[in-house]
Amino acid sequence: MGTTTPPRTLAEALRARGDESLAGLLRARPDLLNPVPNDITQLATRAGTRASVVRALEHLDRFALQTAEALAVAPDPAPYATLLSLLTGDGLDDGEQRDDVGAAVTAALPGALATLREQALVWGEDERLRLVRTARELLAPSPQHPSPTGLGPTVAEATAGMSPGRLQEILVASGLPATHDPVSAVAALSALFTDRTRMAELLDTAPVEALSVLDRLVWGPPYGEVTPNPTPPVKWLRDRGLLLPVSTRTVVLPREAALHLRAGRAHRVPEPVPPVVASAAERDPQAVDRAAAGQAFTALSTVEELLKLWNGGGPAILRAGGLSVRELKRVAAALEVTEPIAAFWVELAYAAGLLASDGESDERYAPTPAYDEWLDLPAQDRWTHLATAWLPATRVPGLVGGQDAKGRALSALGPELDRSAAPDVRRRVLSLFAELPPGTAPDPETLLRRLRWERPLRGSAPSAEGTDLRSRLALWTLNEAELLGITGRGALSAQARALLDEGEEAAAALLAPLLPEPLDHVLLQADLTAVAPGPLERPLAETLSVLADVESKGGATVYRFTPGSVRRALDAGQAAADLHAFLAAHSRTPVPQPLSYLIDDVARRHGHLRIGAASAYVRCDDEAVLNEILADRRSTGLRLRRLAPTVLASQADPGSLLEALHEMGYAPAAESAEGDVLITRAGARRTPPRTPPTPVPEGPPTPDETLLGAAVRAIRAGDTAATVVRKEPAEGATGTHASGSLPRTTSAETLATVQAAAMTGTAVWIGYVNAEGAASQRVIAPVRVEGGFVTAYDHTADEVRTFALHRITGVAELAEDGT
Repeated sequence: MGTTTPPRTLAEALRARGDESLAGLLRARPDLLNPVPNDITQLATRAGTRASVVRALEHLDRFALQTAEALAVAPDPAPYATLLSLLTGDGLDDGEQRDDVGAAVTAALPGALATLREQALVWGEDERLRLVRTARELLAPSPQHPSPTGLGPTVAEATAGMSPGRLQEILVASGLPATHDPVSAVAALSALFTDRTRMAELLDTAPVEALSVLDRLVWGPPYGEVTPNPTPPVKWLRDRGLLLPVSTRTVVLPREAALHLRAGRAHRVPEPVPPVVASAAERDPQAVDRAAAGQAFTALSTVEELLKLWNGGGPAILRAGGLSVRELKRVAAALEVTEPIAAFWVELAYAAGLLASDGESDERYAPTPAYDEWLDLPAQDRWTHLATAWLPATRVPGLVGGQDAKGRALSALGPELDRSAAPDVRRRVLSLFAELPPGTAPDPETLLRRLRWERPLRGSAPSAEGTDLRSRLALWTLNEAELLGITGRGALSAQARALLDEGEEAAAALLAPLLPEPLDHVLLQADLTAVAPGPLERPLAETLSVLADVESKGGATVYRFTPGSVRRALDAGQAAADLHAFLAAHSRTPVPQPLSYLIDDVARRHGHLRIGAASAYVRCDDEAVLNEILADRRSTGLRLRRLAPTVLASQADPGSLLEALHEMGYAPAAESAEGDVLITRAGARRTPPRTPPTPVPEGPPTPDETLLGAAVRAIRAGDTAATVVRKEPAEGATGTHASGSLPRTTSAETLATVQAAAMTGTAVWIGYVNAEGAASQRVIAPVRVEGGFVTAYDHTADEVRTFALHRITGVAELAEDGT
């Protein structure tokens, strides 16, 4: 009893762990917590399910995965020395032995093995290492699922079902003594292939062409096709068992022979050390911060310009959801960017909660009320809002323009853009940036190699969208980080480092001094333009954007005044005097005479025509103007007719009539039913309050320490309840309980037993069915029995609970300690 018995099952291995080790397992594999297992046995069972094991394998780094792959082709169980030999080789190959790689593997193997043990993928002592059965099935070789190591089946697996006569022929051709026992024949052939000396002697007699065939198969795939009449080299190999038949046309190189040719290595190149992220350029950290800040300011301006574009109501939503290709092109043209970049800005505004559907019957996109709140924030806080919305977002703008699994086009703001791996890739890319010295721009190729090493299984698996989705996500992250101002000139900025490490306030404090101060003036020019030498204060920018059209952007923004832009300002409720005063107050140069004339001329004609609802009507005190409209052939489609000398009626609605007369060169004004001029306020359309889209998580979230502690206690308590020793029922008693089943006793026996336990302070084992009908086994220590309820300390839940007597299926006493 003084010796420790090696675990015989995964459940026993988990049961021997400490609480911290169990918590580490649940932390690494949070899917095991949904729901919390009843006991250790259920935890072990769940840890061995295919879906859970696949998820765990996907999160291994390359060397831990290589270790698991080596165990999958090793004997079960395998000693530590055998595993190490599979990863380093036996050192007897003719080529140069890479001592540095062997030393690195020897140093890294304990850590990789500890990772596999922590995640319950490997269990057992070092002399009896076992890979869980499901992982072995996933990683072991088969014709349908070749091993990642490129190794084929063992001699025993490949010769299963082979006739004894054929085995004898192989033994004789290989120079081995014949035997009529198939088991002995297979053992003899396996021993030959694993004997370095005898195997070398056999291969020395092989034709050169046969050795070439082996060279093509040795690193995989180990399967090859043969004709009914194989060539002499293939026949030589097949006769000696170096190629064993899988079917009438397929042969395989057995694992033992391949390992001899590989000098005992399961992998061509073990990778125990993660690749180093190399530096592409060293830049001045202050220059990086300034460049990133400039791009951050551009990002704010771009998002604001996008939402101004849709201020009065954006484009319609496609029936299948998302933005049409035509509308995305319009956005790209308005922002003067490419369509992929326009898709990024649209998706960023959506992720930040600044843009959403209006929910109307004719559904359209429009800014949300949160957009107005965002505009009121300081520039640095607006940037942190965008950056913190981008980091956890699972929507991937880079997919826009591609196709889904069914061949349908993926559109911006469409429903099929979520990729749960995106936040993890973004965070990891930026953390690799942060590990470099400030001002260092990493080499993208070495960055991708590092990411592939950290997640090789997923990275090497082609997806329906192409090869290596995680690498594509990483490349998109590099581009998006530069657009957003997270990086500058390819290096991580100080404000982004602060955002990752310290939070939004620290990042905003670093960014604020680097952003340009808004200006309160413009420079008016005689050619009907205004130059803004920098960013403008918000009230000035908003008024000027209504009064003039943006002609060019850059370090300075050029606005142009036109009759249409002035009319737009008048439609918004401004009077000519207001416009003159506004320009005089905000111009560092005198207001040019041509601009004053333009405003007065447009104002003189503005509102001369009045349009109201008939369907629609036009009225004007000047009959000549109405005669001119009636005579104009462009008005034919409006179906106008004169109701009075100063009034025309139209079959068109007021909005269409207003727009048509604008196009004809007139300056009409809409009026209400009372005859008052209707003022059109810009930017009045908003959606109802909307919450930003919720990221789609990649599997269950990582549990916090409180949940982990409670889960471990519950599992331990449930395990105690499941494995506790119960007393056998007395002879003639009605209570019975088979192993693993709920106890069954009468109501009278149940009441008597729990009352006795409450008096003596002992624990009992009960079966209990809760209000939802779920049955469970529990170990409780009754404290009080009254009113049809039992108040007891529940060892399973580690807390005091109340149980209804009528829900207790039965009760059994526990055996004495030491039994």
